[in-house]
Parts: sequence; C-alpha cells; structure tokens
Amino acid sequence: MPKKDFEVKSMPVVIVETWPLKKEQKKDLICKLTDAFVSQGVPSQAVTVIFHDSPLENWGGGGEHHCEKFKDLQR
Repeated sequence: MPKKDFEVKSMPVVIVETWPLKKEQKKDLICKLTDAFVSQGVPSQAVTVIFHDSPLENWGGGGEHHCEKFKDLQR
C-alpha cells in the first residue's frame, strides 16, 4: 500500500450561494475559506469550495427584490 503524506479525517465541501462574483473574488474566497480549515488542522488539498452564482433577479429579502435594492451592484 502506498505511503500517505497525511491522514485525512475531514474532507469539507463548502457551498457558497452568492450573487455573481468576479473570478478574482472567487479566487480570494477559495483561499480564505481553505485557510480557515487549514487553521483547524485540515489539509488544504482536502477542502473543496463550490460556488452557486445566481443573478440578483433570483434573490429577494425583506420584501424587496434584490435587483432593485442593489441595482448599483449589477454589471
């Protein structure tokens, strides 16, 4: 049996439900979320981050449609 470099006790999958983000924003979040798990002893290669981007017109809160409430954020 091949030798393991580490013992994986946890293989977290982080699912981020979000408005559309730029590639660099996603890259930064992947790094920060991975670092949070690494600080708890989870190897970075065991962490998976998945983004579910939904347009603002698919969100609402507080009785308001987010495409109207946050119209300045739309590209």
